[in-house]
Amino acid sequence: MTIKAVRTPDAAFENLPGYDFAPHYVENLKGYEGLRMHYLDEGPKDAEHTFLCLHGQPTWCYLYRKMIPIFVAEGHRVVAPDYFGFGRSDKPVDDETYTIAFHRNALLRFIDHLDLHDVTLVCQDWGGLLGLTLPVDKPDLIARLLVMNTAISTGAPPGEGFLAWKAYAAANPNFDIAKLMKRSAPELSDDEAAAYAAPFPGSSFRAGTRRFPEMVPISPDMEGADLGKQAAKWWREEWQGQSFMAIGMQDPVLGPDIMRSLNKLIKNCPAPLEIADAGHFVQEQGEGIAKAALSAWS
Repeated sequence: MTIKAVRTPDAAFENLPGYDFAPHYVENLKGYEGLRMHYLDEGPKDAEHTFLCLHGQPTWCYLYRKMIPIFVAEGHRVVAPDYFGFGRSDKPVDDETYTIAFHRNALLRFIDHLDLHDVTLVCQDWGGLLGLTLPVDKPDLIARLLVMNTAISTGAPPGEGFLAWKAYAAANPNFDIAKLMKRSAPELSDDEAAAYAAPFPGSSFRAGTRRFPEMVPISPDMEGADLGKQAAKWWREEWQGQSFMAIGMQDPVLGPDIMRSLNKLIKNCPAPLEIADAGHFVQEQGEGIAKAALSAWS
């Protein structure tokens, strides 16, 4: 079955501040025929460590522009995909297309396509909601973890902050992305905030940003709740790799309390790096986080 989708014109991605990365594309992933997925692939393909950087909502791989050069400078490979519906990837126009299975399976197919293994998972927001469940299917995929402001959703609301965000997004389905980013990360310039909004020039491009808040499994009967429970058990009991956690302490949605609970859940996760003045999109202070993680693992 063909999935109707739109594609943001390439011109929207010209001259974005701080973003000078070559686009890469994969088309016709099994089960996603006709859809083109965009990703960044920086550094040597034969590097010992591959950093898989997964973005959240309503962002795209622009979110990692400050961290990628730090990893590459140390000789590592960095792969950063845009989910379908985000960034330079094709955007299905039907809101109902967007499900956890749709996105998670796309990630699994993408990982297989690039033959990624022993990765360092770098995740935040939906990057964690999706990425932290990958070991349920691929228990040997992740060798190291760099986790920021996210959660494993097991069928309970993550907190009042999330419920307020979900209500806001429902009442404002085409909310101003640039304005949202500036509010969360005041250090952003107007041009940087506009770059986050660049992939979404109209309502038909916004199905993903509308749907993602509704998809979070906040009750036991929702899609993904059982998967989250399996993932939580894996991280609590099976995880053997190195972890590094950074928390944007000003995040009202997935902030310190939620992250400290996640810290206790992840087996042998060391005390987190707390970024006092960072909000939800903590990657905007990503240089320091990347350097601190690399130092901890050296």
